[in-house]
Amino acid sequence: MHDLSRGRLIVTGGAGLIGSAVIWALNRRGIDDILVVDRLDIGEKWRNLVPLRYADYLDADDFEHRLLEQPRSFDGVCAVVHLGACSATTERDAGFLMRNNYAYTKHVAHWCVAADVRLLYASSAATYGAMETDLSDSCALDTLRPLNAYAYSKHRFDLYAADNGILDRLCGVKYFNIFGPNESHKGDMRSVVQKAYEQIQATGRVALFKSYRPEFSDGEQRRDFLYVKDAAEMTLHLLESDTCGLVNVGAGRAQTWLDLVRPIFRSLNLPERIDFIEMPDALRGKYQYVTCATIDKLLASGYRQPIASLDDTVHDYVTQYLVPDKRLDPADAPIALCLERRSP
Repeated sequence: MHDLSRGRLIVTGGAGLIGSAVIWALNRRGIDDILVVDRLDIGEKWRNLVPLRYADYLDADDFEHRLLEQPRSFDGVCAVVHLGACSATTERDAGFLMRNNYAYTKHVAHWCVAADVRLLYASSAATYGAMETDLSDSCALDTLRPLNAYAYSKHRFDLYAADNGILDRLCGVKYFNIFGPNESHKGDMRSVVQKAYEQIQATGRVALFKSYRPEFSDGEQRRDFLYVKDAAEMTLHLLESDTCGLVNVGAGRAQTWLDLVRPIFRSLNLPERIDFIEMPDALRGKYQYVTCATIDKLLASGYRQPIASLDDTVHDYVTQYLVPDKRLDPADAPIALCLERRSP
């Protein structure tokens, strides 16, 4: 086991959705000796960092330069959570993605291996491509066929780590459909929960894609949805453990888009109004009707915390964050305590 309180932690992508939630979870444990690495640029992502406690901030390009030119400047680091990447599945600049996601991760990984520092990095569930069954973190990597450049850049590093004998010294996490507070900066990559909430606030209605397969009714397409608070706890558990290789992080259950949006209406005390719209032609051939993580490896690593229900996590997100326009704060209760307050 790795004691996260015995040295500085580095969280790249620390201002992002999962990164800021990981820092939130660390702060709740009383840990704040954290170096945050990110690219803040001109967006609003910096707001996610305001309530959080951390020791220092470093721009992502400066961090990479120091890692390569002054590696001893990071002596005393006990673990790295490498979540920084361009995660836009619509990004078409493959060269940029290979530089930002693949080459950058190689530099981080080689430093961690050389310095004997624990590394957890973000792979992606998108590496499974069009697969709809047996999304196992134990499947042969050379059988996967990513469908977009983002997924390929992530898959390429998984292959590199395996081919060069370092994957068994790292932990690569394949996050499934993560949603929750601190995702406003993600633009079109935001979760359907936030997009649907905004649609409901503006029109009182939500639009979902129609189904084009007879075995699925409209809105019955399914995904493995996981609340970011649960994702953060799973991430820290894996970081503390000795688990290496690739690990799926999801709820381990597939639920429908209707299951996802109906709790939004209930949380807002509004009548349910859902429209089904045509799917763009460019998407139809690539659309997955079911995705679900096998989480056997996560459970085998000793993870025992209950995974909150979709109804309860959507309610927590809507009422505690979207309605008050609030970011994660270390003073916030985890979902379990929020549910206790809802109990009669």
